[in-house]
Amino acid sequence: MRVGLIGNPNVGKSTIFNGLTGMRQHTGNWPGKTVTKATGYKVYNGMSLQFEDLPGTYSLLAHSKEEEVTRDFIYFEDYDALIVVCDATALERNLNLVLQVLEITDKVVVCVNLLDEAKKKKIEIDLKKLSTLLKVPVVGVIARDKKGFSVLLDKVRDACLKKNGYIKINYDKLLTEGIDKLKKFIPNNLVNSENVILRYLASDYNFINAFDFKFKTNLMRNLEAKYIKEDILNNLKNKGINYDDIETLMMETINDKSFTICEKSVKYNKNNYDKKERIIDKYLTNKITGIPIMLCLLFLILWITITLANIPSDFLYEKFFAFEDVLYDFLINIHFPIWLSDVLVHGVYRVLAWVVAVMLPPMAIFFPLFTLLEDFGLLPRIAFNLDKSFEGCLSCGKQALTMVMGFGCNAVGVTGARIIDSPRERLIAIITNSFVPCNGRFPLLISLITMFLLTSNSSGLMRALILLIFILIGVVVTFVVSKILSKTILKGVPSSFTLELPPYRRPQIGKVLIRSLIDRTLFVLKRAILVSAPAGLVIWLFSNIMVSGNSLLRIFADFLDPFGEFIGLDGVIIMAFILGFPANEIVIPIMIMGYMSLGMITDMSDLNLLKDLFISNGWTYVTAICVMLFSLFHFPCLTTLWTIKKETGKWKWTFMSFVIPLIIGICLCLIVKTLFSL
Repeated sequence: MRVGLIGNPNVGKSTIFNGLTGMRQHTGNWPGKTVTKATGYKVYNGMSLQFEDLPGTYSLLAHSKEEEVTRDFIYFEDYDALIVVCDATALERNLNLVLQVLEITDKVVVCVNLLDEAKKKKIEIDLKKLSTLLKVPVVGVIARDKKGFSVLLDKVRDACLKKNGYIKINYDKLLTEGIDKLKKFIPNNLVNSENVILRYLASDYNFINAFDFKFKTNLMRNLEAKYIKEDILNNLKNKGINYDDIETLMMETINDKSFTICEKSVKYNKNNYDKKERIIDKYLTNKITGIPIMLCLLFLILWITITLANIPSDFLYEKFFAFEDVLYDFLINIHFPIWLSDVLVHGVYRVLAWVVAVMLPPMAIFFPLFTLLEDFGLLPRIAFNLDKSFEGCLSCGKQALTMVMGFGCNAVGVTGARIIDSPRERLIAIITNSFVPCNGRFPLLISLITMFLLTSNSSGLMRALILLIFILIGVVVTFVVSKILSKTILKGVPSSFTLELPPYRRPQIGKVLIRSLIDRTLFVLKRAILVSAPAGLVIWLFSNIMVSGNSLLRIFADFLDPFGEFIGLDGVIIMAFILGFPANEIVIPIMIMGYMSLGMITDMSDLNLLKDLFISNGWTYVTAICVMLFSLFHFPCLTTLWTIKKETGKWKWTFMSFVIPLIIGICLCLIVKTLFSL
């Protein structure tokens, strides 16, 4: 039996999905978290159940990609039951979606979650009365503690065996006049033709196209239907109703019904809004204090990451490079060809070892800390604080959410852009996402800050502070480029959007650790390893194939040297970024290899020795600043670009995402070099 889970954003839908299936679908205390459909399974009382966790939506009148996934599932796919999850503390708003779903099918179980939070706010819900009014089962649960799940499964089982029907919403007679003339164009197997026709009259072309595709109809282009529609709309217009008011009138009817149902089944305490939350929000969402507090929290995360990452990183260096000799000797002893042993060990394995040693410790620290802030409810408040700034750039405040996701991995930030409704604004968020440094660029930035802008004995606080300054440069450039794109190739006005500020919740430390380590850290690390392995092979070939006594690496570095020096870098640095295209973590080791003319990546974790090597090859603090700026603003890594291609579906936007940061990086390096030379 196929069961869909739907609900507003931030009602605990994914937590219920995980509790029912035993899976670890990503949960988070912020809207727009689920952007794709997840599937899990459960056997209960002899019935096999396939649960599908659908993206959160406030309405079936979809305006964004993830909302369309949910809408199309409910209207067009074959399922045996639906669980509509509601927030007990905001039931009236949640019932809007429930009523829209019940117009399509009554094979529904309404799951009222967060009863514990409702109790704290002294909200009393009469579940039996609510069930009577909705004419479908209503089950109360506390998803975090899995309370009420057995009753929920019993009701789901009953709903699966139920014959399908639907409830009728009594819309205004003005709206329903004349729509019987259009019912002949709707297939008999669709339950509620009135709902479809109203959406047709409201010119919801996105939905009608999907409807025609699913049911092999031609409603969108049928001339007879078009003429009937025009007559109905003209009659409505004579009575003061335009076609763009139809959707509004539909929602007003549903809102009124939701209010009436809640009035009969829910008792609210007048002071049900938590005073502590009000005090915290007074400062976190304040124009003056909100952004400084957010910057302090980011600074704290960076400082903890920088301070703690060195110890496990050094440990992994030691173990991986010690094992390398064992692995090489083993291959030689089993008579592997020497050249192949060199390729596998000094090429592929060494690159992989470096990537894991450099990338894993910061990620294992950064992601749990970031997830704690996410679960606590801070991400939507960051978007709230930055909304005016993005609106000034003619972009969308939700871009702040995708930008913050990019700190962990730019590919994740690109995927997260699905939460933005407007295609134009979604493209802006995708193109500019790489302007914030991902986890793979932090080691290079931190190393150069320590070597050239501070001393090796400087505190982690100073390193975190300078790193924060470079991050803020990336944020400022994000605003500037967003504004330029909005004025040129992606012209438009900023769209409005619904942003729910969720309640502050105590994060579940165990689940945070598991989710951040398995779902994020290991997922991103796996992706980095997959692209780094072939990169190791290419780097080894470039370093060991000799032409006229010089390696290909040296030849290409010399070729790029004039341009590199022109913008404050050199040929080896540019070559390192080019060969580091699959993974930013290997940029520094490629530089070392180029300067030392070695045929393999070399471990040089002593920053004093590394600084001496760089200085002996012409580096100054100006070079270091240029390298850091170029690290911030150069082409995204291979994984991110591939994700951009998948998300946009066009090479054009992938190319733009490659070229725009590269041009900015070159220009900034040239400006810095020119200013310091003056």
